[in-house]
Amino acid sequence: MRAQDSATPSAAIAVAGPSAAAHPASAAPGAGPSTATGTTRAASGPPAGPSTGPASPSPPGSSSGSSADRSGTVLAGLGVVAFSLTFPATAWGLESFGPWSLVALRSVLAALIAGGVLLAARVPLPARRHWGGLAVVGGGTVVGFPLLTTLALQTSTTSHAAVVVGLLPLTTAVLGSLRTGERPSRLFWVAALAGAAVVIAFTVQQSGGALTTGNLYLFGALLVCAAGYTEGGRLARVMPGWQVIGWALVLCLPPAVAGSLVALPLEPVRLNTHGVLGLVWVAAGSAFLGLYVWYRGMAAIGVARASQLQLAQPLLTLGWSFLLLGEELSVAAPVAAVAVLVCIAATQRAGRRAGARSRTVRSGGESRPVRS
Repeated sequence: MRAQDSATPSAAIAVAGPSAAAHPASAAPGAGPSTATGTTRAASGPPAGPSTGPASPSPPGSSSGSSADRSGTVLAGLGVVAFSLTFPATAWGLESFGPWSLVALRSVLAALIAGGVLLAARVPLPARRHWGGLAVVGGGTVVGFPLLTTLALQTSTTSHAAVVVGLLPLTTAVLGSLRTGERPSRLFWVAALAGAAVVIAFTVQQSGGALTTGNLYLFGALLVCAAGYTEGGRLARVMPGWQVIGWALVLCLPPAVAGSLVALPLEPVRLNTHGVLGLVWVAAGSAFLGLYVWYRGMAAIGVARASQLQLAQPLLTLGWSFLLLGEELSVAAPVAAVAVLVCIAATQRAGRRAGARSRTVRSGGESRPVRS
C-alpha cells in the first residue's frame, strides 16, 4: 500500500535503514503479528519497540512498492472473478431454494466457515471502534447486496442484473473518495465514467432496453454494496483483510440463523445438483474467499483503483451465464470487452502515475508526502 492510498493522513516518517515490515492485510490466517525492525528515529523519546500495527508504506517507485502494487491488483482481480460467478450461482441456487432461504443459508454457511477460521487462528476480538465499520460491511456485502440481487433475479436475467455491477465501480470510487479521502486524478475519473458508460450501454442492449420491477432492488443493491466495499477497504488498512470479512460474517450470523428458521418453513425446498452447487459457491466462494482476496487487494492499491477492476465483472458474468445457464450473448460482447479493458488499463495507469508523482520530503525534521 502506498502513502497516497491511505485512508488517513500519513504520519511523519524518517527512515534511516531498510524496512522489513509487512502490511497486516497480507497476513495469512494463523500468522502471528508482524514486526518492524527498521532503524526509525523518533522525533523525541526512546526508540520504539516492535510494532504490531500497519507497516509504513514503501516509497513510491521502490521495488517493494511495485511488487505490492502488482500483488494487490492480482488479488483484487481474483476477487472480481469470484464475484462474476455470483449471479449464475444464485440463479442455480434459486432452482432449489426461495430467495429469502437462499440468502439466509448463504450467510449462515459463510459465517460458520469464517468463524471456524478465526477460531482456529485464535484471532482476538476487534477493537470496539471497528465494530461499526464491520456492521456496515456485513449489512452491505453479506446481507444487503445478496438479498436485493436475489430478489431481482426472480424477474430479471443475469444479463440485466449486470447493470448494477456496471455502475458499482463508479459508485464505489465516489464513496471511497468521500469516505477515505482518496483523490484520483482527472484522467482516472474520465476513464471510470467511460467504462461505466460502456458497461451500461452494453448490458441495456443485452436486455433489449426493457426495465423490470427488479430495477429498484438492483439500485438499492448498488448503494449498499458500494458502502460495504468502501468501509471494508478502509478497515483492511488497519487489520488483515480476511479478518475484516470474517468478523463481518460472524456479526451477521444471529440474524442469518433467525432468517433461516423463518424462511425455510415458508418457502419450498427442491434440492438438486445445481441448487446445492449454487448455494456452496455463493457461501464459500463469493461471500468468503472472494471478499477475502478483494479486501486484501483493495488495501494494497486503494478503493478507487480496485473498484475499477470491477468494470470487467459484468462481461465475465455474461460469459459465465452463456456457459452455465445457456443464455445467449450479443455479437457486441467482444467489442464491449475490448473497450472496458482499455478503460481499466487507463484507470490503473492513472493511479500508478499519481503514485509516481508523490514523493516524500523532509522539512524541519518532519517527513510528509507531497504532490508535485
